[in-house]
Amino acid sequence: MCAMSDHALPSLNALRAFEAAARLRSVSLAATELHVTHGAVSRQLRLLEEELGLALFERDGRGIRPSAAGHRLLEASSAAFAQIGNCVAALRRPQRDEAFVLGCPGSILARWMIPRLHNLQRDLPQLTLHLAAQEGDFAPRLDGLDAALMLGQAPWPEDWQVHILATERIGPVFSPTMPGADELARLPLHALHDHALLHTRSRPQAWPTWAALKGIDHQHLRYGTGFEHLYYLLEAAVAGLGVAIAPQPLVAGELASGRLIAPWGFVDTEGCWALCTAGGREDPRTAMLANWLEKQLAR
Repeated sequence: MCAMSDHALPSLNALRAFEAAARLRSVSLAATELHVTHGAVSRQLRLLEEELGLALFERDGRGIRPSAAGHRLLEASSAAFAQIGNCVAALRRPQRDEAFVLGCPGSILARWMIPRLHNLQRDLPQLTLHLAAQEGDFAPRLDGLDAALMLGQAPWPEDWQVHILATERIGPVFSPTMPGADELARLPLHALHDHALLHTRSRPQAWPTWAALKGIDHQHLRYGTGFEHLYYLLEAAVAGLGVAIAPQPLVAGELASGRLIAPWGFVDTEGCWALCTAGGREDPRTAMLANWLEKQLAR
């Protein structure tokens, strides 16, 4: 067996037990602080003294006190543990202080997140958020993002952690100022066959999905003006340019104010609102944000 080097360190558990017992001058108090038994601390102290070949404690009435050698080791071990603690705190601090980068499609950013930032800052003052608009598909690794808020559905990338926030609900909306709006609002769903529907290239399946859920043949739907992004589609609907298909949360404000109406309501799809992270990233801020987003979407 190889002899132990003069610079070899004893067991970390033994040093922790020694430091606590020497500082508190009590094996019982050390056991309580370390959440172990009295016997476990005594055993670690005995093994440490045997390894060093030194008595580290002296009896002091019914208690103990460090010997001369024990005092030297106490000073060194206390300083070392304090330095380690300070280093760990410094390593953790940047994660708390740095901004949490959240990516989301521009339509969600403009029409849903930004109007709620005041509430977010009020409810989660410890969270510094940086919002990044995303156009098109997200990168498989969500590069540059701590998380992504999106509308999507399974299957998800295998290495993503997906927090499901709410079921996606969609429905037709239009402005009460649109020509013929009053009459259209009183007609059944099939009346949409006679209208050129506003649509978007970013979500080409929105109208067919809604039609299928409502039992309407989507092949009879007629499409009018198309837009690159959902944000512009909804702005066109508010301007009275036609009937759009929209996720309910993105038009909740306009529905409440009467700028848009949804006479046929909304239906649940197989899609969902989700907060996603990639690569097994573990950040307590993700769960905190997911919980807040879920509550907001439930309103």
